[in-house]
Amino acid sequence: MDQTTPPTSLSLIPEIQAVIQELGFEKLTPIQEKSIPVLLDGQDLIGQSKTGSGKTAAFAIPILQKIEIENRDVQALILCPTRELGTQVAREIRKLGRKFDGLQVLLCSGGQPLAEQSRALAKGVHIVVGTPGRMVDLIFRNRIDLRQVSTLVLDEADEMLDMGFEQDMRKILDSVPQNRQTVFFSATFPASIQKLSEAYQVEPVMVQIVDDESSRPLIDQFAYEFQDEDKVNVLLRVLQQHASEATLIFCNFKATVDELTAALKAQGISAAALHGDFEQRDRDEVMAMFRNGSYRILVATDVAARGLDIENLDLVINYEIPPEAAVYVHRIGRTGRAGRKGATVLLIRQIEGLKIPALEAASKAKMERPVLGFKNQHGLGSAGREAKMQTLLIIGGRKNKLRPGDIVGALTGQDGLVFEQIGKIEVHDFVTYVGIQAAAASKALERLRNGRIKAQKFSVRILGSR
Repeated sequence: MDQTTPPTSLSLIPEIQAVIQELGFEKLTPIQEKSIPVLLDGQDLIGQSKTGSGKTAAFAIPILQKIEIENRDVQALILCPTRELGTQVAREIRKLGRKFDGLQVLLCSGGQPLAEQSRALAKGVHIVVGTPGRMVDLIFRNRIDLRQVSTLVLDEADEMLDMGFEQDMRKILDSVPQNRQTVFFSATFPASIQKLSEAYQVEPVMVQIVDDESSRPLIDQFAYEFQDEDKVNVLLRVLQQHASEATLIFCNFKATVDELTAALKAQGISAAALHGDFEQRDRDEVMAMFRNGSYRILVATDVAARGLDIENLDLVINYEIPPEAAVYVHRIGRTGRAGRKGATVLLIRQIEGLKIPALEAASKAKMERPVLGFKNQHGLGSAGREAKMQTLLIIGGRKNKLRPGDIVGALTGQDGLVFEQIGKIEVHDFVTYVGIQAAAASKALERLRNGRIKAQKFSVRILGSR
């Protein structure tokens, strides 16, 4: 097969073929075209490719192909290093499996009550996406039955090992049937992955996607050196010169995240913070609002940004030099995905300029070093400060059987909103976030408060900037 192979060429069941056509899924990515046939054949696999290469669909499609809907036992388990990545994986599986009537996909991770996840497991679940710590907890408490698991996927296996989860991973691998299919996906292939593979896989097929010139992200890299000027002022000037609807700014410490976010808000700029001190509910809210355009800028630490996959991210700014060159590569890889162009900016004091060559070597690209333009006394201007979207919070979600189409239906129709005024809709277990063009937010709020969604009344409010 070559890189233009259409997914319709695979021998997939009608439910999957129909979704693929609806999604406009025209060709397989390299990791998909090499992995899917192997996984459909039931073989173990080690897949090595970078984040954003389409690997979720690479393992989700074979899992869905083999799922037995009438059997409400756990048939597939996907381990992820973070709740954020797990949320994305679960969302992707639900999207690809939306033609399967009654398909149950459950995310099991920290940050959510164990009792709720235990109750869902007791009712019956086909696919579990979990983080190592929560899965070990469920196994220890006998809240999950893994005896029918036929496929185990370790997604971002190298990152789980880096985060110290090896013991938990081995406990989980020892708790599933020996005759399962075992799949590792990893951006790198260190010796620790090799040891796990030798212990837990049977003649795995190795699929490595080489990062050639054609597969590299389209990223323009800039470095702005400064000397005595206030750093926040330098950042404001950079934001003037790099117009962006969605900007992710990385800091090394939580305190810096809080201070910088406060400084941006003081300038009237739509910005939000994200770091390890946030409760899970607040993390979900901030990320939903950033993804749907209700925040223009997200300021975050590396820990908080692990596993985040944000569509249409135009600009990544390193407000501080990353502690390691590999972290720099990971940060800038958030933009320039799926054929879209992105840009990255590094703010660096002149005395730190000697660190740039190492970062260029790690990213395999040269940084442009332009001179920063004039200071604009009027700042970013209103167009650069304000978000174009606002977010409606609906107190109801997947557990209330809500789907995005139900919400679109409630908002549109006679005297309602037009489809173009509705942005990204994220349905979580108990809440739903709806992006609405700012000018139409009040009308949308009134329509949902005075109307019904699927013949039910739900509490709705507009979320304000923090």
